[in-house]
Amino acid sequence: MKLGMFTSGYQRNPLEHCFEDAKRFGYDYIELWGGRPHAFAPDLKAGEISEVKKLIEKYEMPVLGYTPEHNAYPYNFMIGSQRQREDAVGYLKLCLDMAKELGSDYMLISPAHAGYYVTQEEIWSRLIEAVKPLTEHAEKTGVKIVIESLTPYESNAFKNARDMNQLFAEIDSPYLVGMCDIVPPFVQHESIMSYLELLGGKMYHFHIIDGEQGTDSHIVPGEGSIPLPELIKELKYVNYNKTATLELVTGYINEPRLYARRAIDRVREYMKEAGY
Repeated sequence: MKLGMFTSGYQRNPLEHCFEDAKRFGYDYIELWGGRPHAFAPDLKAGEISEVKKLIEKYEMPVLGYTPEHNAYPYNFMIGSQRQREDAVGYLKLCLDMAKELGSDYMLISPAHAGYYVTQEEIWSRLIEAVKPLTEHAEKTGVKIVIESLTPYESNAFKNARDMNQLFAEIDSPYLVGMCDIVPPFVQHESIMSYLELLGGKMYHFHIIDGEQGTDSHIVPGEGSIPLPELIKELKYVNYNKTATLELVTGYINEPRLYARRAIDRVREYMKEAGY
């Protein structure tokens, strides 16, 4: 199982710190957050991608995943007018192009909140209208779209493996695959491990982090309530050997370097105990 660093918690630090720390702390790859000031797709397109490529080469640290900022201001393909949602899709197509140039294997999307005054039918229609053209563009670029379910605190649109399988039934493509951030099933009193069985061959990626009931907070491994040592042992038992990003977001933005080290040290310890 390869462990990745998510970079959004470093947004007050130079981007180089992410690559430097990923190398020295023992991460296998970077999942690059696509927001300013680091790797916003329009900035990359304007020429700043060359600096990111230099860091990839300097630290010998691949960007296997690109996760553009798109479920808050100003982009969210689930809310607003038709024009606004189409604009968000256009932005994400550019993000796919930049992911390809970075050498990424996948780009991650997560359907965000659709607003309080829409029906379930409208929510699902918006989801298909966004994800179908993005999948078609992914097929052209050769970069997979990994779609992520969210907690009820973040989204009313896409919250579990059942939603994923319904989407996969309507949009059938090898370039549209699923993942499990372990916080959403945990706070919804659902099974984390069930994603592997329910998604089958479509299960492509994990976000591994700790959490607490009643919040979508992402906590350093070992400091929340998720039974992570036992989870890692179960992942070893089923021979999960793909990617898992340790998704510290902005809760540790004041000291990202300290907590990025603590996170991987903890998970490496769990992996050793599990026999990885």
